[in-house]
Parts: sequence; structure tokens; C-alpha cells
Amino acid sequence: MLDLNDIALFVHVVRSGSFAGAARRLGVPANTVSRRVQELEKNLGTRLLQRSTRSLTLTSAGEEFNSRCAGAVAGLIEAGQDLSSESQEPSGLVRVAAPADFLDLFVMEWIAEFLATYPKVRLALVLSDSKADLIEDRIDVAFRGGLLEDSEYIGRQVLSAGNDGLVASPGYLAARGAPSTLQDLQEHDCVTFVQSGIGHVTWRMAKPDGIEEAVQVAPRFAGNTAQALRKATLAGLGVTLLPRAILMKDLQAGRLVPVMPEYQRPGHGLNVLYPSRRHLAPAVSAFIDLVVAKVGELDATLTPLRP
Repeated sequence: MLDLNDIALFVHVVRSGSFAGAARRLGVPANTVSRRVQELEKNLGTRLLQRSTRSLTLTSAGEEFNSRCAGAVAGLIEAGQDLSSESQEPSGLVRVAAPADFLDLFVMEWIAEFLATYPKVRLALVLSDSKADLIEDRIDVAFRGGLLEDSEYIGRQVLSAGNDGLVASPGYLAARGAPSTLQDLQEHDCVTFVQSGIGHVTWRMAKPDGIEEAVQVAPRFAGNTAQALRKATLAGLGVTLLPRAILMKDLQAGRLVPVMPEYQRPGHGLNVLYPSRRHLAPAVSAFIDLVVAKVGELDATLTPLRP
């Protein structure tokens, strides 16, 4: 089998007009260049260069071989140079996997700002609450809530865990009254994540003294995304338990109100995952930096749930 490096050496020799010239260009000893070209001729079974003490000339076979290989070698060199120069500037497609409600936290204006800053970057968002396989799905970076369980990936937290809290709409509480103990929730309509069927769901929460309590609630409505639960709660379908980041705007606007805010459940925040720390593309690094910065600013404004 032909060694492509030997073919490239031969093309460089032809361009330079001598073994010494090619050796200087490539930074290798001249005798190494000569030996590798001889090895190429041996593998081809034909002489490519006529050598004399003063010059090198191409044989007819050498002329034909060079004409067919020179363009390909030049293309490979150009491709490498282009990739090297592009590696200094964010460019190319970045595939991002994120929870279905990611754009409720990370607003589209920030993405527009990112793409304006890096005009050579293209962005593809894959939004789903199911966990993407970064390798199989060709994902460059993923954002996930919950505990980091993928030990084969590099991960770090970009939004602090904080606490999850109970909320309901003012209309629901006016009609049904506000629960005063965690066990009172058994008599209320609740909005929960889908589990196996729509049977009872256990909520485990703690008071400021750290003592944990558990209550089994029967969901009136269950969904598979945080936004489905939020919208159901806004529509007055019951009490829900969600992270503070999702609830903050509705609480500030009075669309939702805290329910028994003394009860809190430790949250898991938002984490960023990527397949490997080595050779992380500049466009991917730039997008991670943007998310860390923007979500960090948001994180600083979030406060615990209060009545």
C-alpha cells in the first residue's frame, strides 16, 4: 500500500527541484527525503526521478504521476491551512441539546446576539426533555437539569441548584382554599410530572429545620415537561412543585403565588455537558461561555420563594 506521506514528499521535491530544497521546506533531513522517494518508487515499481550530481529530472512516469497527485496534495495542504485558520475564529455548525423549556430560561435575543457576534457560526437547537446521546446524536453540547449521571462526559453546573417550591394560581386558591400542611395536599388537585400511569406521586420536602416530610398526591393533570406543568397551573388545574427559575416571572407578575413556602425541595439546577474537554471547537466554547455568563446573571437575580 502506498504511503500518502511519501507521495506528498515526492510532490514537494518536484516543486522544489531538489531533495535539499524539499528538505528545507519540510524541516527534515535531505537523506530522509531521498530515502522516502526511493521507497515510493519501489512500491510503484517504476522510476519517477532521474538523479545526477547536479539536477533532478522527471521521467515520463514521474511527470504523469506528479500531474495526477500535485493537485490533490495542494488541496490537502490548503484544507489543513483553512482549518487551522478557522480554528482561531468560531465557525461552523454547533448542535445543542437542551430541555424543552430551555428558551424560556435562555431567551432568543441572547442567541441572536451570539450569532451576530460570530457570523460564521450556525446553531441547531434540539429541544427535548429526553436525554440525548451526545455521540450517537452528534451533539456538540447539551444542557440538562437534574443530577449529572453521564460519567463519560465532561460536565459542570451553570445554574445553581436552589430550591423547588409549591405554587398555584390565585384563582385555584380562591376556589379551593390554601393548604396549611403538607398532608393537606392529599385533598387538593395537583399537577405533576408523568410517572408510570397517572397514579399517586410522592413529593419529599423539608422545612427550614431540615426535617423531611413526604406526601403522596394524586395528580389531576400530569405532563412530561416543566412548561406543561407551569401552563396547567396557570390555568388553575392545581398545585405544582417546580424550580424557582421557571416560576420567578409568574410570581413577580402575580400569575402564581407560593403555597406553604416554608416547604422546599432541593433542586438540581442546570448543567452543561460535552463529550470531551480536548479539542473543543471554538464555536462550542464560545456558546458555552455565553450560556454560563447569561445564566449566571439570571441566577444572581433569583430569590427563594416567599409568600
